[in-house]
Amino acid sequence: MSRHKTSHKPYHRSFTKNMVLLVTIISLTPMLLVSGIILNQFHTSFHEKVYAHLNELVHKHTQNIDSFLNESLNNIQFMAEACGSEQLLDESVLQKKLFQLQQNYGGVFEDLGIINEEGVQIAYAGPFKLEKAQYANAQWFNEALENPFYISDVFLGLRSSPHFIVSVKRFHQDKNLLLRATINFEAFNSLVENLRIGKTGFAFILNRKGEFQTKPHYNMLPSQKSYMNFIKAGKKTRHGIYIGEHMDTSERKDIIYLAALLKNEDWILVYQQEKGDAFSDLKSAQSVAVLIILGGALLIVVMNLILFHKAVIRIAEADKEKEKMNRQKEMMNRQVIETGKLASVGRLAAGIAHEINNPVAIMVQEAGWIEDLLEEEEFKKGKNLDEFERALKQINTQGKRCKEITYKLLSFARKTDSRIQKVRINEMIEEVVAISNKASYTRITINSYPDSNIPSIDGSPTEIQQVLLNLINNALYALEKDGGKIDITSSLEDSYVLIVVEDDGPGIPESNLDRIFEPFFTTKPVGKGNGLGLSICFGIIKKMGGQFSVQSTVDAGTRFEIRLPLKNSPEKSD
Repeated sequence: MSRHKTSHKPYHRSFTKNMVLLVTIISLTPMLLVSGIILNQFHTSFHEKVYAHLNELVHKHTQNIDSFLNESLNNIQFMAEACGSEQLLDESVLQKKLFQLQQNYGGVFEDLGIINEEGVQIAYAGPFKLEKAQYANAQWFNEALENPFYISDVFLGLRSSPHFIVSVKRFHQDKNLLLRATINFEAFNSLVENLRIGKTGFAFILNRKGEFQTKPHYNMLPSQKSYMNFIKAGKKTRHGIYIGEHMDTSERKDIIYLAALLKNEDWILVYQQEKGDAFSDLKSAQSVAVLIILGGALLIVVMNLILFHKAVIRIAEADKEKEKMNRQKEMMNRQVIETGKLASVGRLAAGIAHEINNPVAIMVQEAGWIEDLLEEEEFKKGKNLDEFERALKQINTQGKRCKEITYKLLSFARKTDSRIQKVRINEMIEEVVAISNKASYTRITINSYPDSNIPSIDGSPTEIQQVLLNLINNALYALEKDGGKIDITSSLEDSYVLIVVEDDGPGIPESNLDRIFEPFFTTKPVGKGNGLGLSICFGIIKKMGGQFSVQSTVDAGTRFEIRLPLKNSPEKSD
């Protein structure tokens, strides 16, 4: 059994490994291809949706900021047209209008002022001390004089605080006057800062010179990068927004940006975000998908291992069954050989019996003739007559014994045929006991207790004789060392003939009881047995439809029970 496992184990391991690898590759290839295609399509779709979402947000914020600037300018223009220059030169009126604007728009408008052509603020309403302030050298003032409506860039001005100006030009007494309003920088900046997405997404505004028009951010793109660079590098969308990517070499991060023009293309709103942050949900989904794919692949591998392990076990069991059948076939072949040998022995015994019987008959006949001669007068007076008579009697006795032995041999020879016949169990027991080798076991007694009511049964005399001889010989071997007795009993039990072969020998250990009927199992030393005797006997009894059982106790003895079925057996033994 161990040799069988050792010889097949490398083959089974190699078979399992190769088949699991092949089936796993076949199973995983389409799954990986489909998963790769789906992930690629999902990747493309997600990118498009993220960019579309950002594009929409930037577009809306651009509209809001432009609306804020235009509304602020429109309020100043409406004030100039509604009140006229004369009223606005009155600081009380100007103060009242500022109050109204602040009531309607919160702190967006910080102050109001009227500035003449020379750049002198001739009227002022607000919290700062800017009466008679000089703006002649201010860049925004010179630009405002050239345009009927004007929105400046963010600058520090006289207050050293960031702000920007919206102004409207009016003619008064053939001179130009500017109605200007200061827009609160924090209110304007909050419009841009509201555009925050994720951890790194924020927005800022640049002018044409690349100067910040909102509060700078610590990790925004370099301030010297003008909006023309964004426009040239980006791809324009249907909303007029430019989308592109930038590599931050200092931190080795990819940054995506979206740029939109503001204030009649004087400003540009830029939104930037780290690409990893923008597509973090995509990465999470891809990670989950990869885990699911890996889990599925692992499940496929595990299931393949389990299935092929079971398949290998089935193959191994089939191999064992095949080997068992081969052993049984070999055992049957040996049984046939043994039966053939038994038949040959029978024929040899018959020949020997005939060869011995003739000279023994002549010897007995000659002894009888000598005995007749001794009856004559001349021999009766011999002094050795008693010795002659004793010798003749011994010759006669031994001759009869030889005749009986030859008769037994002839009887044995006639029963070597394996064909089904009527068998008298009691006679078979007596014959087997008679031909058993008892001469070598002087301290062993064989007793038979036949039941006279047992009928004949259908069976092979040779095979039944073989079974009984094997059991008796095994008992003789067990009792060889210490001696003992063997009892052979026959009786009726329900629809069976019960034959019991029992000895009072050393018994069979319990660990061996379940194996004694296995082929080639033997406890005898090499040369004393081949382990086929009881296996063949078991097969013979089972073939006849009978039962074969054993009971044994160590140091108490062993009892074999044979139950042969009673078929159509009306005859009774004599």
